[in-house]
Amino acid sequence: MNAPCSLTAVPVVPDKTCADDDEGTPVSVKIRERIALQRQRFHANDNIAAFIEPGELEQLLDEVAVKMHGVLDSLVIDTVSDHNTQDTARRVAKMYVNEVFKGRYTEPPPVTEFPNVEHLNELMIIGPITVRSACSHHFCPILGRVWIGLMPNEHSNLIGLSKYVRLTDWIMSRPQIQEEAVTQLADLLQDKIGPDGLAIVMEADHFCMNWRGVKDMDAKMINSVMRGSFLKDANLRREFLSLVNHKQG
Repeated sequence: MNAPCSLTAVPVVPDKTCADDDEGTPVSVKIRERIALQRQRFHANDNIAAFIEPGELEQLLDEVAVKMHGVLDSLVIDTVSDHNTQDTARRVAKMYVNEVFKGRYTEPPPVTEFPNVEHLNELMIIGPITVRSACSHHFCPILGRVWIGLMPNEHSNLIGLSKYVRLTDWIMSRPQIQEEAVTQLADLLQDKIGPDGLAIVMEADHFCMNWRGVKDMDAKMINSVMRGSFLKDANLRREFLSLVNHKQG
């Protein structure tokens, strides 16, 4: 008798018996079951790449396209004779899985870290970095800019300037709310670099306010995260914010 199927590791590699047993099961269900088995969460802004096996991202795209076609049908949109919408379901699926929400389904970008040989310990500011995200409440675009401030120490790891952009994009390419997004980015950079101080400021337009609801085109959201020396040293915090405000102007 074949042993019952089980998924016990992350990432999980199923045996042939399990693959036969769950044939026909939607790939989203398989991924969700692996996450539940490991007692992990899969919130909108979580990364679940560890639970996705090779080839499954393409299957997930196919599944989303089918379900998106159902959404269009329920909206009473003709996808048969209207040439504009015949391939809309798949285009939207590709946009979500491969672009707008790719930060959920892909591993973090590779980052080469260099030792701080010269013992640099002066204020560094990177930005503005263009931010493209989506509101997790309405899936409307969030477009904005991020500034990152660092106070390295002799034990800090230094990374290339382009890597700040790649890491920011990886965090933001998920359904987000801005308050949580900057905290996730701060956690990631703190872990990668280990600075004495870390500061992040984000300014963004939210289309859930611009495009719908109150439809206010001028309202922006600005928030910040201050850690280490930026939190303790008021003069350093003022210097960072002054330089950022000068660049904004």
